[in-house]
Amino acid sequence: MPSPTNRRTALKNMLASTAAVGAAGALSAFLPAETPMEQVALKGNINHSVCRWCYQDIPLEQLCAAAKSMGIKGIDLVGPTDWPTLKKYGLDSPMCNGAEINLTDGFNDPKFHATLQKNYAAMIPKVAQAGYSNLICFSGSRRGMDDATGLANCVTGLAPLLELAAKHKVVLVMELLNSKINHKDYQCDRTAWGVALAKKLGSEQFKLLYDIYHMQIDEGDVMRTLTDNHAYIAHYHTGGVPGRNEIDDSQELNYPAIMRAIKATGFKGYVAQEFIPKQPDKLASLRKAVQLCDV
Repeated sequence: MPSPTNRRTALKNMLASTAAVGAAGALSAFLPAETPMEQVALKGNINHSVCRWCYQDIPLEQLCAAAKSMGIKGIDLVGPTDWPTLKKYGLDSPMCNGAEINLTDGFNDPKFHATLQKNYAAMIPKVAQAGYSNLICFSGSRRGMDDATGLANCVTGLAPLLELAAKHKVVLVMELLNSKINHKDYQCDRTAWGVALAKKLGSEQFKLLYDIYHMQIDEGDVMRTLTDNHAYIAHYHTGGVPGRNEIDDSQELNYPAIMRAIKATGFKGYVAQEFIPKQPDKLASLRKAVQLCDV
């Protein structure tokens, strides 16, 4: 079986290709005949989203139509070129991207500060103008850097952007990624490190993206950790462990219990599905995942 799509490569390809993807064929080509196209009525306790990069082989228009039919409210990790398509289908962009350099060259290294500050200063107003509020960012790789130095450098790089972010009511959201399997050497690989950075910045314009898949790999204790640190978390991503595949009983995490823990914190943001479907009918897998997480 081919190895799962690498997210770093996928995001790089998506950023490199900014042209909007038009409709190419009927949605029925991607949906089983028995799948109902009417809007699914969900419980409303969880705001559901899905990450675009996991479904790159499905044209965006078709993914939007399918997502809408599942009760999904947004699509993660798309930039300005694709926002009009989301709006056409009444979908949110809960976690915007397009200002980052990549996942390895981030705010922990001063040599990237000038480029990042320019990129984010340009993107923050665009996010706000489109009616969105979350813009993803990354720590970058350690490259031999200790935790304290990385924290200090991130503060230096991010702090000048926070006043602009506050003006436009945009939150810069740093993703927690595992450094054990998928993103070797990534610095923001523990919740405690991300929370320490949030405390040093001391601003509501900086939060964390708690990726359940990544944090299960690097630290575990998912429910206790997100409960204790929910004040610093703006967004969640899912994924089956091991492998980042379906979040069903083939993997080790109990997603309904995790969703109930998220709900118990009073969280009002989004939970986005970010798994690589192994099943031939990828949208059927997505539909099942949404229903599983709809607690």
